[in-house]
Order: sequence, then structure tokens, then C-alpha cells
Amino acid sequence: MEQLKKAIRKNVAGRRITDQFYVDGDVNVPDAKSDIGRIVYSRGKLRIDDMKPVDNYIRVTGKILYQILYVIDGEEQRMSALTGKFPFEEMVYAEEEPKGTILLKEGNVELSVSLVHSRKVSLKAMVEMDLSSENEEEEILTLDVEEEPGLYRRWESKEVLKLHSIKRDTYRIKEEFPLPNAKETIGNILLAEVSQRKLDTRLGTDELLIRGEMVVFILYESVDGRTDWTEQVIPYEGRVECYGAEDTMYHHMTGGFADENIDVRMDEDGEMRIVGVEVTLELRAAIYSEEKLDILKDIYSLKQTLKPEFEEVEAAGLVMQNYSKYKLSERLSIPELRSEILQVCHTDGSFKIEHTEIVADGIMAEGVLNVSFLYIKADDEVPFEVWQGMVPFTHVIECRGITADMEYDISTILEQINVGIMGNSEAEVKASAGFQIFLRRPERLRNIREIGEEPLDMEQLAKAPGIVGYIVKDGDELWDLAKQYHTTIEGIKSINQIEGDTLKAGEKMLIFKENMSIL
Repeated sequence: MEQLKKAIRKNVAGRRITDQFYVDGDVNVPDAKSDIGRIVYSRGKLRIDDMKPVDNYIRVTGKILYQILYVIDGEEQRMSALTGKFPFEEMVYAEEEPKGTILLKEGNVELSVSLVHSRKVSLKAMVEMDLSSENEEEEILTLDVEEEPGLYRRWESKEVLKLHSIKRDTYRIKEEFPLPNAKETIGNILLAEVSQRKLDTRLGTDELLIRGEMVVFILYESVDGRTDWTEQVIPYEGRVECYGAEDTMYHHMTGGFADENIDVRMDEDGEMRIVGVEVTLELRAAIYSEEKLDILKDIYSLKQTLKPEFEEVEAAGLVMQNYSKYKLSERLSIPELRSEILQVCHTDGSFKIEHTEIVADGIMAEGVLNVSFLYIKADDEVPFEVWQGMVPFTHVIECRGITADMEYDISTILEQINVGIMGNSEAEVKASAGFQIFLRRPERLRNIREIGEEPLDMEQLAKAPGIVGYIVKDGDELWDLAKQYHTTIEGIKSINQIEGDTLKAGEKMLIFKENMSIL
């Protein structure tokens, strides 16, 4: 018996693995750089080059990118900077051998720098990584069989979420902006940072449309040797080819910046007042479609004995794709701010989700907002200082009707952040974030894997009574009675003058074996 089958692709996530390790080393000050007097600021970023499974381990190779801002040693209290990278290799233990593609879900670096002497610094980076894996699998569902005389079938309709594709790509952002007229002309860049802010994506026909914002901050030395800075919010938009995508599909997207490059260019007057920015946005989008399928639930024949072999298939249905906004406001007591602060130059941060769980009508996310801000203080010898710290947060994303067995993907992005100095060693942190949620309900389908065929046992069939008086019990269905007594639903309804498809407990009826000539 030929079966009509359909393959349903799904994305299976592996177990999440958390790893923490340290990378350290010494860095010598290049000959072209001045001696270090005092370190003002340091920052490290994680860049992954490769992740490969090796037995029960994942070998991760990459590099730590560092930026160090310092005050020059000597009478001239000028600023300078060190930038560079150092490689690492880490073997991460995995209890289960990962299948498919290995993903970096989140990576953070806490960099501490100590001064060995004026020409050497010691770097120690604590690296935290959350790794997982994803594997595309197929489930084969039986929708129908080839039509035959005496064959009766029953279907069940289900809304099923199907994986269309997992799109991994990069989008190159190239922008430039002029310095504001009030700012000094750039002589030498001391510190440059590009931070991702808003990121919105939507599907179109054969494309993924991207729109977002980035914040570019530059601390620099002017041609006259004065320290100045500029900060600019730059919007961007573009598209990434995504063959087969449609605007009616659903997706969950994560993305982050890599390979940031900032350079200074001449304007029309020949002055270095144009800032060029090139950034690579790394994207991963899981794209789904939803389809209503009529799945073959049961089957029997009056011409032969059919033995369907059942299996349980794990599928999913979409509950919601949502974007939830969260605002944080917190007053902090910071003893370091006792000295007079003239101005906050630059504020940056990132939301880190440390724990999520399903609660009543929502998903609770807990974590920290990492905050850093560069400020000017009333100290001619060391005018710049940096404060870094953390603010805890708890946010409940509303998902009405959510149940404990549902699965979800969650990601967050910082949209805005600001620090205001309140006086009395206090600062107020205000930030907003967007939480992207992709919520799915489990759909456990009873699928017919194979159908065995045997000739009818005519002797046993002949022994079965031709007419049965039957009293309906709770839970009885016409299909089950017709299959059990070798007849049809239409025959039972016709003889007993039943109009609908439901039965009432206690109802009396006659059931005639099919092909009997009593009538």
C-alpha cells in the first residue's frame, strides 16, 4: 500500500554549556609609544575564530582584543593608548557529544591590566562563554494512502511549525560622518568604540531586511595636542539575500558586531574631519513557516486486515513571535565620584541574561546590566576617569497562556543608555532594552510509520454476529465502532437515523456487519 508522506524539518537545540577560563600575558609598549604613567581605562573583546568538536570536548580558538588608555609618564599630562590582540585555545568539556553546528550564545571578557613598569603591562582576561549546538532534523509524516475499494481513513488537522532554513551571513556596514564644527580637528585617535544599539529585522520575498543603529565614540588628540572627543548615533539599513523567504514567514534573529574599523579622512578643505566606520554585522536567523496539515490518524479496510504501526513524533506549533521593551532606572552610590565631575563623555553597556524561567503568564529574565562611563573630573593632572560596574535587573515578558512545557528562544539588545551625575557621590543609570521572544508549544503527533497488510480471516469474520445491539458508553466514537464491527460510519448512521457525528452515552443502537443481506 503506497503511502503519501511529507518531511517536516525542525531545529533541535543541544544542551547549553557554560565555560570560564583565564588568558594572561605581558605586553611591551612599542618604541613609538610614550611611557605609561597611569592606566585610565582598559577593555577586552572576545573574537572566536573556530569551534570544533573533539570527542567529548569543543576546541575553541580565537583572540582577545584589547584597548588600554593611559596617561603618559612625565610632566606633560597627555593621553596615549595601546591596542592589540593575543590568541587563545580552550578545550570545553561537553557531557554529550554536540551534533550539528556549534554556536556561541554569549561571550564576555573582563580585562584587568596592571603596570609592571613604564614600558610593560600585565594583562589578565577572564573569559565566560555560553556554548550550544543546533542540528537540523527531519520527521516524516504520513498524510494519506493510495485509494482502494473498501478503504476507510481518518485524519487529524494540526498547525505545524516547519523550519525553512537557518541563515548565517554577514552584512558589511560602511558609513561616514563629519566632525561637529565645535570640535577640534583629529590628530591622533586614542580610543575608538563602536556599539550596537537597535536592531530590527523582517522577512521579505527572498530577503532579510535589516535596520538598526550604532554608536560611534572617539577620544582623540587634536593636531594641537589637546584631548577631545566625539560621539555619533548612526542609523543603517540594508538587506541580506535569503532564498525562498516570504513576508508571511516567522524568524528568530541574533546578531552582533565584529571587525570594527574606524579611520579618519580629509574633508574638502584638506583637514582630518571625516570619520569613516566599517563594521561587520554577523547574523544568524532561524526562519520558519506554519502549515496546516491533515495527518492520517487511523485506517481500516473491509477487504483486508490493515495493521498500522504508530510512532510519536515531536513537532512544534507557534505561540508567538514578540518584541518586548524594558526600561531600567537605578540610582547608584559611587564613592569614586566624590571629586568634582565636569562632564560624562561616553556611556556604554550591555544586558546579560543569566537566568530565565516560565512564570504565570510570562517569561522571567534575570541578569545584569554592565555599565561603564568615561568622565572628566576637575584634575588637571589626570582629567579622565572611567567607572565600571553592574546593575541587576528582573523583567517579566508577558506571554498570556504560557505553559511549563513550552519552549522559547530569547535574546536581548541594548537600545539606549545614559548616566546622569546627581551629586553627593550618586549617579542615575537609565537604560532601555529590547527582548525578542520566539515561543513554541509542543505538538506530539501520533503518526502512522508503516501499514502492514494481511488477508481477512474469513473464518473469524463468519463467526462474528451479523447484528449487534449496542448501548453507547462515554467516549464512544462512530469511527471506533465502525472499525471494531467491520462496517462503516455511514451504515451505522443510516440504520439508526443518526444525523450528527457525536453519540450520547446510554443511547441504544443496532450495528450491522457490512455486506449482510438481512435488510
